Amino acid sequence: MATTSSGLRPAQRTEKQRIMQQQQGVSHGWNSLTRSLNYGQQSLRSKDTKPVPSSRRSVTPTSRSLYRDFDDDNDSGRVRVAVRLRPRNAEDLLSDADFADCVELQPELKRLKLRKNSWSSESYRFDEVFTETASQKRVYEVVAKPVVESVLSGYNGTVMAYGQTGTGKTFTLGRLGKNDASERGIMVRALEDIMDNISIAFDTVEVSYLQLYMESIQDLLAPEKTNIPINEDPKTGEVSLPGAITVKLRDLHHFLELLQIGEANRHAANTKLNTESSRSHAILMVNIRRSVPGKVEDDISYQDKITKGNFPIVRKSKLLIVDLAGSERLDKSGSEGLLLEEAKFINLSLTSLGKCINALAENCPHIPTRDSKLTRLLRDSFGGSARTSLIITIGPSSRHHAETTSTIMFGQRAMKIVNVVKLKEEFDYESLCRKLEAQVDLLTAEIDRQQKLRQSEKSSFEKQLQECQDCFQETRKTLVTRSEFLEKENTRLELDMEDNLAELNCQKDHNNLMQDKIADLEMRLKQSQQHQLENSTYQKLLADTTEMYEKKIAELIKQLEVERARSKTAEEQLNSMKKLSGDHHNLTQQQEMENSKHQKALVDTTRIYEKKIMELTKQLEDEHTRSEDVQEQLHFANKRQTDYQNSMQKQEEMSELRLELQEMYQLHESTINELQSLKAEFKDQIEEKESITVKLYAVQEKLSAEEKQRKTIEYELEKLKKSAPEGDTDFEDEESYMKENIRGNSVLGTSASLRKAGPLRVTKSAAQRVIVAKICEEVGIQKIVRLLNSEDLDVQIHAVKVIANLAAEEVNQENIVKEGGLDALLTMLRSSQNATILRVASGAMANLAMNEMNQSLIMSRGGAQLLAKTASKTDDPQTLRMVAGALANLCGNEKLHMMLKEDGGVKALLGMVRCTNSDVVAQVARGMANFAKCESRAIVQGYRKGRSLLMEEGALEWLIGNCNIASASTRRHVELALCHLAQNSKQSSGIEISMHL
Repeated sequence: MATTSSGLRPAQRTEKQRIMQQQQGVSHGWNSLTRSLNYGQQSLRSKDTKPVPSSRRSVTPTSRSLYRDFDDDNDSGRVRVAVRLRPRNAEDLLSDADFADCVELQPELKRLKLRKNSWSSESYRFDEVFTETASQKRVYEVVAKPVVESVLSGYNGTVMAYGQTGTGKTFTLGRLGKNDASERGIMVRALEDIMDNISIAFDTVEVSYLQLYMESIQDLLAPEKTNIPINEDPKTGEVSLPGAITVKLRDLHHFLELLQIGEANRHAANTKLNTESSRSHAILMVNIRRSVPGKVEDDISYQDKITKGNFPIVRKSKLLIVDLAGSERLDKSGSEGLLLEEAKFINLSLTSLGKCINALAENCPHIPTRDSKLTRLLRDSFGGSARTSLIITIGPSSRHHAETTSTIMFGQRAMKIVNVVKLKEEFDYESLCRKLEAQVDLLTAEIDRQQKLRQSEKSSFEKQLQECQDCFQETRKTLVTRSEFLEKENTRLELDMEDNLAELNCQKDHNNLMQDKIADLEMRLKQSQQHQLENSTYQKLLADTTEMYEKKIAELIKQLEVERARSKTAEEQLNSMKKLSGDHHNLTQQQEMENSKHQKALVDTTRIYEKKIMELTKQLEDEHTRSEDVQEQLHFANKRQTDYQNSMQKQEEMSELRLELQEMYQLHESTINELQSLKAEFKDQIEEKESITVKLYAVQEKLSAEEKQRKTIEYELEKLKKSAPEGDTDFEDEESYMKENIRGNSVLGTSASLRKAGPLRVTKSAAQRVIVAKICEEVGIQKIVRLLNSEDLDVQIHAVKVIANLAAEEVNQENIVKEGGLDALLTMLRSSQNATILRVASGAMANLAMNEMNQSLIMSRGGAQLLAKTASKTDDPQTLRMVAGALANLCGNEKLHMMLKEDGGVKALLGMVRCTNSDVVAQVARGMANFAKCESRAIVQGYRKGRSLLMEEGALEWLIGNCNIASASTRRHVELALCHLAQNSKQSSGIEISMHL
């Protein structure tokens, strides 16, 4: 896309140069360390950029012939280079509003023009030129798809992105495209093509994902594996990493999960040039093993294949997708501390790569590939046997003209490199061996089966023969025993016959004696008949009395039988009730005890009745004996009268028995009533049970509905997480917050500027910084700190303003704490009642809380408690904003979370939402996001388990209630906090989050 050139007016140019000179003068006054580092970087930069003009001059005159060679070059081994232009971002639009783009693209000619100034430019040609509107699909099809196709054909391939930080390398290569598939990067699209063109049954795809961080190779899929060594094969020169994990892919979804894990473990940070700057080189290694079809015919046996030499062939290839970290200038990125060390290693490794590219482009005899681990890993990609495609990314801003020039010249030199592409085919001895072993196993199994079949038949025949022999022996034994038994039976029958003859003789004698006795008996009968006639009258009387007694006894027996039947039915009913009331045993114990008592009473009464019946039977027997002895009773009339009296007594006893039977009948009726009441209670219990089951069913339906609702809410949370911008995942990183707050968290000395400032972001001109620096140099921090304890209120206010402004610079924070400034600020928060002092002191505490060491000191000296008290006793929005900012910075340290909760810091942060000021609410949301991010990171790394402290303090309701707040930044912090709480809820409190939602 061609852009129009527009220059600055001379007045504007001189004014801007004067402001830049003032800023450079102030920045050079920080300390000698940063000055030396900047000088070293400038010297390195000057060394790198000096050869550029000469090389550019050498390329430009012969550019036409050289580009014609590139177009006509049919050698597929040359490194293909494409350039992609990043669109202007908000910072470019703001800072370069009056400047034209330094790059002009001519995609139809595959050229780009690089402007030196408004009147001169240079033209360069590449294999492909992508404008800022080029889609991810077109970039993949032009740059990476030919490499992927060659890798599938058995060649090694490399796709690499090179360029300045913030120009879109990671977007081009590693974009996941969760919400929009059209935004997927080269990694995802390449693996999608590979999985579509292989057979899972015969081919294998293995993936390793590494990062080169500060010259240490680390496994992104297993973060515990660091400093992985590099091995080189002395014969073939191939580079391998035996310590890295290789994962066999199942499908594309499996690869997306692995890529997401790797991106989460990759080092990134927030710099001035890029909010999510990659601090390491990411290398995706894809190893493909494919069997070549059509080499072996299926209808030929394996022996014929071996004799004819038709071995199966396998092709092994490797695809490297390299996302290089962006080169950066320290004066532009503002890197310090750990970021400075990371930038050094990144620039050194990129410098080593540039040296190798230069040596290969100039056909030097020595290639310094061992100067860096990056060049050792890319040894096969440049000057080796791999097919390589390079995409360089540049930005349109003229502020980065030097970096853009360096990137373009890197691509021009890389286009001169020609690799010797080799096809790697091997005999697949392993699969052939496995197939032969499988066939041998089948044959051995068949032989074993035949042997077992023969052995089983032999054993069955032997068993049948043995059974026949046993049967013959048994029949022979039975015949012998049968003959012996018959002989014994004959002898026994002979003896029985002799005994029977003897008995018959004895019976004859006995019959003769019996005939004689019969004659005697006939004579006695005649005599007895005469006596019977005499005693018939007495017998009639006895018969009447006996009949009367028998009737009474029969009635008693019937009544006893009825009572027994009733008792049996009662027992049966009791047994059935016991069975039915088994589940309600605790409720019916008393009734069972009473029933057991009644049963005992019934048993006792039955025993008593049985005893009496036995006595009656005995008396009847006695009566029978007395009737037989009628003759003796006739002589003893007095005895008969006594017997008559006894019979009267018996009648009285019978009446008593009837009364007892009536009482037993009443008891029986009472037991029946109790049984009926028990039945009624049992029915009530059954009805209660049915009602309880109905209630349980309703509760189950309610729980299932709540479960469905929870799943829908979790799905909505996942959508919220996906819809959140990817750059927010590391938003709460403490390093990025410190850098952000260093730029904007200082506190001005006037209330008017505080009202104009954003949340804890107060701007300060260069002149004011110079004034504060001069005051610090002339007076000294020690004397300024002493003025904080002055009795004069105006002196205290001015002193605390100066301390707050000094605390905004990280260089002064250590001296302030060393001279007792932190203790003095805590004392002012504890004792002062002045609103200005509380506001400015809280702002100074917020600036000091940006340092991790200062955070622990603030917490150990009760700073969180004082901040919480300050928030509780004031309603000033500016003071609450400062206090909330300090607590939000403390929330970014996961080691202090428990102390913050115990000191009431989290509760105070949540309490400040009573102020409806948008700035205060924004700081509260930032603190919640910091807190949730640290908790989620600790749980992922295994340092923490259990329920979230924010959930215990009730922060979830407020976060859910403010999901749709008007402020975009506040809403982003709230969504981030909810996302991290949702990640945390998978291990601790997911049910509570879903119920709240």
